[in-house]
Amino acid sequence: MLAGMDVNRVAVVLADHVSPFELGVACEVFGTDRSADGIEGWEFGVCSPAGAAVSSWSGFGLTGLRGLDFAAAADLLIVPTCAPRTAAPPAPVLDVLRDAAARGAWVAGFCAGVFTLGYAGLLDGRRCTVHWVYEAEFRARFPTAVVDTQALYVDDGGVLTSAGTVAAVDLCLHLVRRLRGVTAATTLARRMVAAPFRAGGQAQFVQAPVPSAPDDSVVAEALEWVERRLDQPFTVAELARRSGVGERTFLRRFSAATGTTPHRWLTERRLDRAQALLEEGRLSVEDIATACGYASAAALRHQFSRLRGTSPTSYRTAFRG
Repeated sequence: MLAGMDVNRVAVVLADHVSPFELGVACEVFGTDRSADGIEGWEFGVCSPAGAAVSSWSGFGLTGLRGLDFAAAADLLIVPTCAPRTAAPPAPVLDVLRDAAARGAWVAGFCAGVFTLGYAGLLDGRRCTVHWVYEAEFRARFPTAVVDTQALYVDDGGVLTSAGTVAAVDLCLHLVRRLRGVTAATTLARRMVAAPFRAGGQAQFVQAPVPSAPDDSVVAEALEWVERRLDQPFTVAELARRSGVGERTFLRRFSAATGTTPHRWLTERRLDRAQALLEEGRLSVEDIATACGYASAAALRHQFSRLRGTSPTSYRTAFRG
């Protein structure tokens, strides 16, 4: 199908305790008649093993579902989040996904639905993404998957994954762009009052925790001292000298206490402060760069884009209160 076969049938495959929002996104994009907007539709169905009723996270049930025979002949299979992540879904669900991938159909996972693709063995050696909250758990369960937690969605040869719940919208619009063209995707986004394409990645949505004080009192004191002076330049030699130890000893103790290097720690703390100042919205990007110890606004933009997946201006637009 990747060579050009049409996608005419779309199936949503459910286990139990489904996310209503993610199911709704698939229904809105692929199960709603958009012919009045000039968008060709799809044969669409929501499926479960034997068509059995499925409960939702929100306490209501879903009945009247199709069986997995509908999904077995679908060109695109979508798996929203279904609880739990900690155990594989029923064997018939995994089988229909494996068979679909083997015959060249596209398979997509939304948010924690990506775990289902992992249990089906479809992500071994493939690039994928998952919600940043689940990254560590996902990597532990599926160590051969190539995880990109910067991305809102990933399309790797017809196996598609999206990050958090709303990123399902981004992935669906990507699919519409591929299947029906840019004009159709833009028209649909306008009807949904959604961005046709979101720049940046999920890194900009991650709320970094305030680092706890390390057990090493020498390192803890150094971090506290730096935290009050993030607008100033520092060197490892200076911090080591002030801490009364040699550079090698300081680096070793710093790494043991924080799990990172002084440079990376300082970069992250400066970006955390930049994010807070951007959200407050009072200072210019140039003033924020100075307040966070950057030589120029360009230097801040470079680091912000590299590690937060968006620009300071875009971040401010999205998150300013």
